[in-house]
Amino acid sequence: MHGRVKIKSTAQQEEEKRKEREKKLKIYVAARDACFSKRNEGVWDDEALQLTQQLLSSNPDFATLWNYRREILMHLETVKDEDEVQKIYEAELSFLESCLKVNPKSYGSWHHRGWVSARLPRPDWARELSLCDRCLSLDDRNFHCWDYRRMVVKMSGVPVDQELAFTDRLIGSNFSNYSSWHYRSTLLPLLHPESPEPPSPCREPPQTSPPPSPQTHSHRVCEEQLLKEYELVQNAFFTDPNDQSAWFYYRWLLGRAEREEMISCVYVSRDEERVAVAFSRPVNAQSVGLLLVLDGQPQRVEWRSVHPRFKHSPVWICDLPPGTINDISNEHNLTVHWTEKHTHRDCALYTGRAESWCRDSATDQELFRSELSVEKTSVLQSELQSVNQLQELEPLNKWCLLTIILLMRALDPLGYEKETLAHFQTLKEVDSMRSAYYSDLCSKFMIENTILKMEYAEVRVFSISDKNLTTLCHLDQLLLVTHINLSSNQLQQLPPQFAMLQCLEVLEADNNSIENLEGVYHLPKLEEVLLKNNKISTLADLQPLASCPKLKRLDLRGNPVAQTLNVESELAELLPSVTDLLL
Repeated sequence: MHGRVKIKSTAQQEEEKRKEREKKLKIYVAARDACFSKRNEGVWDDEALQLTQQLLSSNPDFATLWNYRREILMHLETVKDEDEVQKIYEAELSFLESCLKVNPKSYGSWHHRGWVSARLPRPDWARELSLCDRCLSLDDRNFHCWDYRRMVVKMSGVPVDQELAFTDRLIGSNFSNYSSWHYRSTLLPLLHPESPEPPSPCREPPQTSPPPSPQTHSHRVCEEQLLKEYELVQNAFFTDPNDQSAWFYYRWLLGRAEREEMISCVYVSRDEERVAVAFSRPVNAQSVGLLLVLDGQPQRVEWRSVHPRFKHSPVWICDLPPGTINDISNEHNLTVHWTEKHTHRDCALYTGRAESWCRDSATDQELFRSELSVEKTSVLQSELQSVNQLQELEPLNKWCLLTIILLMRALDPLGYEKETLAHFQTLKEVDSMRSAYYSDLCSKFMIENTILKMEYAEVRVFSISDKNLTTLCHLDQLLLVTHINLSSNQLQQLPPQFAMLQCLEVLEADNNSIENLEGVYHLPKLEEVLLKNNKISTLADLQPLASCPKLKRLDLRGNPVAQTLNVESELAELLPSVTDLLL
């Protein structure tokens, strides 16, 4: 056995490793406690700096130690001259590079580097950009590095076109570089902004119009550059149709700027002496400066959202003082001013009319094309042809199918309705894990189409039965609807947004799976509710109906609650206005 190396047993090896770990832990804990003790005593010396460096070298995610280290460095700034401070911070940057080698995605290290770079008397931004290039070459999705790079670019004044060329290089080497695509989307509107559109005729211009700044710049890109971007991104998804990065960027390219903030509808009712106002987006009417003027006189009214759960809502209501407009022989002119946005909406209530409204239709607002651009139809048609060609090669590619649906929606939502439904069915089959998402999206599109058809027919009846709806949306567009038919779908609830249907008189929702009526809340005109064959199981589920003062007819046949003992007498107590109850 002489001259042969003795092999230790596994148990011996584990025991030695344990003792080594304990030894290192004792050293670490002692250094940590020494740091905490010094900080509590307000000591900011070189020894404290060395202790924090020792600890952070092995654990760069100790946020408290980075905070202490910054306190020490700020103290040194007060006792050192500029050249000494420059050397201290340059050494700090070198130390940080070693920390980033331990953990390239350390929150603390990147945050501290940004802090140091901002305080450095003579920063070397070229060095920092080079560091970012090296880190991104190792991991092009290191979002900490991307954030830091954006800070460096801003501080050093790197031209936007130079950064755009940087994204060209990264995307050219890897189409799957999602971070580069995203960065590109922030640069293009700055370098190639869309021409500003003329102001809307319904809009009052502000007294002064300051020039646009990069912070308030349009997020849209001019059409000439968009055509070039379409070609670039098509090269990407034709190369790898299953990579999602290029498809997400393509969706952004096709997207439109946010809708103009405006009052889209004003409704006034003599019977309830109530005014309802719909906005183009959810707002808090109690804080945005909403003024109601009746016959030239400002009114002191209290605005409230249609449901207690909403602090921000697209529909707000207020009650006028009793006797203000209830005389049908009088004519009234009403104006709602949105002072914050310098816009207003007028509404005339004529003699003999019980109600009146003034609104922009969904068609006027191009509401349902807001997800895609309003560029020339020929451009979108060309894009649809290109993606259709890819779909012929990749018939089961979910990104391709979804993009085709969006393009069809932008071009002709009603004309392409049949093809859209077929594509949704294919999507549910090839991407079954997201079938619920596709069902909700399909429901959204079906509701949009029904609203368009309803507006073309100029009726206040909304009927969308037997369409496999799983969700309800765009309910603010149904403010004026008096009769809604949702029967034979797959709805599980009438959500709080349902309370926006302030003119609703008849609700048909038979043959669904509804078990929650939360949205049937304070609907002042609701008279008839048909809920046959749903899943309403308790009287508590029917409580929202008690807030509807004109409810007369209620059909609950086929619901579990109908089998409850004494339900008829309890319902009579809960809903005393109901005279026609079917159980």
